[in-house]
Amino acid sequence: QVPLVASGGGLVQAGGSLMVSCAAAGCACRSYRMGWFRQASGKEREFVARINRSGGSTDYADSAKGRFTISRDNALNMENMKMNSQNPEDTAVYYCSATQDPFYARWDYWGQGTQVTVSS
Repeated sequence: QVPLVASGGGLVQAGGSLMVSCAAAGCACRSYRMGWFRQASGKEREFVARINRSGGSTDYADSAKGRFTISRDNALNMENMKMNSQNPEDTAVYYCSATQDPFYARWDYWGQGTQVTVSS
């Protein structure tokens, strides 16, 4: 098991910024690829961003490109995602996740989620 604890959610006005973080405790987390997903009320969970083990490669959903930045600090076992220019469509519960699959076809571990609410 890889315990993941997400934090940093909250309420922000449209156009504002927020950062969510994920702490991975008690693991050799350098061996895991990390990512963020989100689930809005009444909708399915969707991919937002992912980052490889070294932090040198990232991918984003179209909705996040140019606005969100995912990063990681392997020394601290932390993953962060800075979200800029937020809009009400970003309102969702954000989940961090980890996988050892180099093709990102499955996600093995999930955090508990943190609520992000963007007001118009």
